[in-house]
Amino acid sequence: MVNNRANVVLFLICKTNGGKMISYLYLHPFPKSSYICRRIKTVQAMSMVKCIGILTSGGDAPGMNAAIRAVTRAAIHNGMSVKGIYRGYKGLITNEIKEFKTQDVSNIIPRGGTILKTARCEEFRTVEGRQLAYERLVEHNIDALVAIGGDGTLTGARIFAQEFNYPVVGLPGTIDNDLFGTDVTIGYDTALNTIMECVDKIRDTATSHERLFFIEVMGREAGFLALNGAIASGSEAAIIPEIYLERDQLAEMIETGFRKSKSSSIVLVAESEVTGGAIGVAARVKKEYPQFDVRVSILGHLQRGGSPTAQDRILATRMGVAAIDALLDDQRNVMIGIQNNAIVYVPFSKAIKNLKPINPDIMKTLEIVSI
Repeated sequence: MVNNRANVVLFLICKTNGGKMISYLYLHPFPKSSYICRRIKTVQAMSMVKCIGILTSGGDAPGMNAAIRAVTRAAIHNGMSVKGIYRGYKGLITNEIKEFKTQDVSNIIPRGGTILKTARCEEFRTVEGRQLAYERLVEHNIDALVAIGGDGTLTGARIFAQEFNYPVVGLPGTIDNDLFGTDVTIGYDTALNTIMECVDKIRDTATSHERLFFIEVMGREAGFLALNGAIASGSEAAIIPEIYLERDQLAEMIETGFRKSKSSSIVLVAESEVTGGAIGVAARVKKEYPQFDVRVSILGHLQRGGSPTAQDRILATRMGVAAIDALLDDQRNVMIGIQNNAIVYVPFSKAIKNLKPINPDIMKTLEIVSI
């Protein structure tokens, strides 16, 4: 109802809650027509999506629990019911599904890992497996799905959404920070801080023994953790798959440091077939430059654990609420991203297929400060 003289609009929205019809009255200043269209679209979406499912899949990342909490509470706030799907796509197929209430996500925001557990599922890669997953969603009256994970998770979500014309929204949950369309992913900041703390400790022993350490960090085929971890920890160099570094360049860099009375050197290496990993790089350097006392440290799954940082908690919460907003806005088959601190919707096809570039200015920064 519109009252032009009073310059207000009265929205009447009716929803069901536990079998009861509930009416909501919204009073707003008279808006532009585009705003009215968006409100009508939202009301239509609310009538279509009454129950959402949420899952985490692939590698875990700190902040996933904050995202689960935000999605659950935002959905309930908007009159939806929520069902948690345990162990990712595998749990969807094996029927590990439980209804979530507000209290089910209480006090989980500081916890690392994921309360929904996670797993990789080969069966979901098959048409038959995805058909069974769809039947489970129908069986539990789940109208839309929120999937939290990395490249593999979103790839599975995209294929599933296309096959069954099913609404899916993805949240970028990976410490690798390798998904296109978002400046940062859930878990990246916590992992970066973990790397910094570990390198700080290794620096103590490296200095004491005047050693050259090659420290391997995660990242899959992306060098964001290695490059920014090197800057944050004051490392001498970073070897990443995106930018090739000749062994002679590396040796010259290290020798220059020792000539300038540096008592140790630390090089961060991104795990990758391109770099060969820390063990491979260290073996080549030790063979060609035996004057260096070389050691290797692989941080491994330390990077995935721990309580999420404030930045990851805030990011995951914003993205979780945005996932419900996307469904209310009738958005589907999109990943929630953040660009210049603003929420954006990124089509799965772009988020998955496009490579996220390394900023060469950051590499230049490392070269300048490592002298």
